[in-house]
Amino acid sequence: MPMRYYISLPDPALARGTNPATSFRSQGAEGLATELQDALRTDHLFEQWRAQQDKPDEVDPAFGATDADAVVKGEQHDLHIDLVVTTNLPSVVLRQRLGLKAGNGWQLRDVSAA
Repeated sequence: MPMRYYISLPDPALARGTNPATSFRSQGAEGLATELQDALRTDHLFEQWRAQQDKPDEVDPAFGATDADAVVKGEQHDLHIDLVVTTNLPSVVLRQRLGLKAGNGWQLRDVSAA
């Protein structure tokens, strides 16, 4: 069953992971939504991250799960950005991808069935 996650980026400029190669590059709501949607629909971000690990072959393949139907919508609100993510992916995978893209610069606001 798909779930809907309501994510806030309180300071979009600081919503960056520790590695520039896997972090958000966009500044606006639409660009950030597109980047996260791509990270959920494809395994590109996961493969990039896995290749950087000391023992890439020992990484749990469950973290490479994708959802071709994932949808991310972004809205700019004054100084923060809200993202609404609809996906079938387990929350642990979503949290891992958000961590890579935004570091600690995101907040989960709510979760509901889609």
